[in-house]
Amino acid sequence: MQNSTTVHEKLENHEKNNLKLWHWEECYQIQGAVFDVYREMGCGFLEAVYQECLGKELAKRRIPFVERQELKLFYKDEMLRQTYIPDIVCYEAIIVELKALASKRGAHKSQVLNYLKAIKMSLGLLVNFGCHPKAIIERIV
Repeated sequence: MQNSTTVHEKLENHEKNNLKLWHWEECYQIQGAVFDVYREMGCGFLEAVYQECLGKELAKRRIPFVERQELKLFYKDEMLRQTYIPDIVCYEAIIVELKALASKRGAHKSQVLNYLKAIKMSLGLLVNFGCHPKAIIERIV
């Protein structure tokens, strides 16, 4: 007896579940804000300028966010005295780390990955405003 669910339907269901699981809609909203900031400001400013502009854009779009929030770090389920202060946390679930560098290094991605693990969160966006002709956004899970 043949199953009535096609391969295409299975893929669609899988994609829908992944969209919900990894905050695709929320990331899309954040990316829109990032690209608007880049269109307005271009490259060449310090990271702090982009952070202030992005904060204004996120607020304008009513995207929930907190800037420079101190987060607890954990080692083997034990809280550490050291803390991590990400640039921005959106939707209480997505860390947004900002850079303004001519070239991105693997160390920046590793840093975000390590912090995600240590604070027990699962999604980060590494944003580099220092590239031309557009900002670069990397999803890190």
